[in-house]
Amino acid sequence: LVNTARGEVIDEGALANMLAKGEIAGAGLDVYEHEPSINPKLLKLPNVVLLPHMGSATVEGRIDMGEKVIVNVKTFMDGHRPPDRVIPSML
Repeated sequence: LVNTARGEVIDEGALANMLAKGEIAGAGLDVYEHEPSINPKLLKLPNVVLLPHMGSATVEGRIDMGEKVIVNVKTFMDGHRPPDRVIPSML
């Protein structure tokens, strides 16, 4: 199992139990259910690779993020709704 999307999509307790029982061969995680905390059970397993949430840490990814910020701020300052708003009801 590989998760580089959102930590919440994986129940880490269930994942740890399945990995310990051999029901899943291995896992690679770059995001965590309760980030920045990592489930202590996962830290003890030999069949888990844990990364420090660095999947987006590329030059291209950072440039794209910066450009999105500029577009959103400019759009807001021009009196319009930013295209990438965070809407509380979506959380």
